[in-house]
Amino acid sequence: MEAEYEMVDVTSLVPDLASDQGERTVSTRLLTIPNVEAVVDFETKRVTVHGRELDTIALRATIESAGYQAA
Repeated sequence: MEAEYEMVDVTSLVPDLASDQGERTVSTRLLTIPNVEAVVDFETKRVTVHGRELDTIALRATIESAGYQAA
C-alpha cells in the first residue's frame, strides 16, 4: 500500500525576484520537481510551492540554481 502524504505549502522569501522573466525562470525550475505546483509572486518577493513530500532544502537549491537567493 502506497503511503499518502498531505498537500503542504512551503513559502520562501526571494528578495531579488523583481520581473516577469525571473518569475517564469523560477516557476519553470520548480515545476521540474515531481508533484509540485509553484506559485510565484514577484510583487511580494515570495515563492510558494504547493505539493506532497516537499524537501525544503531541494526547493531552496532549485530557486538558487535559477540565480536567486531564497530565505
